[in-house]
Amino acid sequence: MPFGLAPWEAAFMAAALFAAAFVRGYSGFGFAALAVSSAALVTNPLHFVPVVLVADFAMTAQQARDIRPDIDWRRVGALGAGAVAGVPLGVWVLSSVGVDQVRLFLSLFILAMCALLLAGLALPRPAGMAAHGGVGVISGIANGAAVGGLPVAVFFAAQPIAPAVFRATLIAYFTLLDFLTVPALALAGFVTAETLLATALGAPFLAAGIWAGGKAFRRGNPQGFRRFAIGVLAVLALIGLWRGGG
Repeated sequence: MPFGLAPWEAAFMAAALFAAAFVRGYSGFGFAALAVSSAALVTNPLHFVPVVLVADFAMTAQQARDIRPDIDWRRVGALGAGAVAGVPLGVWVLSSVGVDQVRLFLSLFILAMCALLLAGLALPRPAGMAAHGGVGVISGIANGAAVGGLPVAVFFAAQPIAPAVFRATLIAYFTLLDFLTVPALALAGFVTAETLLATALGAPFLAAGIWAGGKAFRRGNPQGFRRFAIGVLAVLALIGLWRGGG
């Protein structure tokens, strides 16, 4: 087994990857944080960071036909421009403050935002591209702590965005981030033969999770989608608090 996983550990990760892929298939986000946090229970989670990023390309390819008509490319472009600017700043912040402190601060912020969203907070109209660029900067900074998707997801949840656009645009944006991140990881030696083996072994479970999550999304309703998205954000923020506090 890759990374020296025992059979029961490999079975646990297969189930975790399926569950994380289901969340991604339904909501468009949450896969990486859930998968890496699950890996932390049985092995060094750093092994699975390149695995989830490489797997993300395959999952996007599986979803591409379904999401393409609903992607808001202007939002993706503005977020991406901000992220490019934010990533170098994130390196400086992490070296000065530390990954755990960044994760704790952002997790507390996300939990507070979830409480406000559940209480009825919402922007009266979609935010402008300048605001999207600013959130992209925050996302780029937070990406070094593996929580770069959370600011974008909570920003989208506060806007009157159709669920299909919410989901498709997040998937497109996160794939753009992967294109920026995976080559850097490969050059640094983090993408290995074991990475590719683990991705290949997990592929059937990822494909099944994406399919099941997409089917659930198509059968859902806007109110249920928003509650689910806020719930996932809250769970991810709690996971961040646990990892940051540990």
